[in-house]
Amino acid sequence: MSGAGRSCPLRYRYGPAAIANAHAEAVDTLYVVGGLYGNPFALRAVDALLAKETGSPRVCFNGDFNWFNVGDEDFRQINNTVLKHDATLGNVEAELFGPDDETGCGCAYPDTVSDEVVARSNRIHARLRRTAQGHPDVLRQLETLPMVRRYCVGSLTVGVVHGDAQSLAGWDFDAGRLGAPSTHGAFTELFDAARVQVFASSHTCLPACARVGPGRIVINNGAAGMPNFKGELHGVVTRISTRPSPWSNLYGVVEDSIHIDAIALRYDSSAWTAHFLAHWPPGSDAHGSYYERIACGPEHTVVQARP
Repeated sequence: MSGAGRSCPLRYRYGPAAIANAHAEAVDTLYVVGGLYGNPFALRAVDALLAKETGSPRVCFNGDFNWFNVGDEDFRQINNTVLKHDATLGNVEAELFGPDDETGCGCAYPDTVSDEVVARSNRIHARLRRTAQGHPDVLRQLETLPMVRRYCVGSLTVGVVHGDAQSLAGWDFDAGRLGAPSTHGAFTELFDAARVQVFASSHTCLPACARVGPGRIVINNGAAGMPNFKGELHGVVTRISTRPSPWSNLYGVVEDSIHIDAIALRYDSSAWTAHFLAHWPPGSDAHGSYYERIACGPEHTVVQARP
């Protein structure tokens, strides 16, 4: 694959050794929030989740926290709030300050995604990039973010990535691959080389969780800032903790007494829809690609996402 929106730049490639060499921070509870996509109401909902936790939960925004936030106030609010927490780059952020080398949105879309969708994504990103240029201080902060993070939650080591074990925009942790056990054998060497038992990702925008081998788990939260399931208008975040969740989970696994859960992020969907339409009315690129999902959810079900 080549061309803007489909290519994966060499600078995106880190490989599992980079994850193995990242400093591991010990935490009791880790929230992984991928794909906020500039939704300020979802950002507030994250605070509501944390308010019910005991101890000091850690939050990691693992990329693509920007996307629809093309207004100057929205752009600054989202980034200022996210950057108070741990964060990693997503392709959206990487292309805000990266060279204008015709990478487009940097999504590295597979050929199953139509050219029309890819073209719209490139134009959405171009509009966001124009907004970002007015905030050089934010861009300087984004440029310092790592592509991967590493945590120890109890006995488990967790590699937090945006895409997959190889690349910032990799699709190996896509719901389709995780839902096909025949693909799982290829992951064993990646876990061993990265020295992790859990990978937490997002990027591919649909949630999934799978055991891909003994003591080897991948959990992809899909999108925190958009609906993830047909007819359900909430986001999804990943929670990994030494303690059971104070919230009912959508699905999850327990590995060596560590709870790995997908948690619904119940933001104000009506307010978010109105906010989205104010910036992306009918006829706009984001409306063409995302309004139906924001209003009704995608053609994906909790059953498909469960391990």
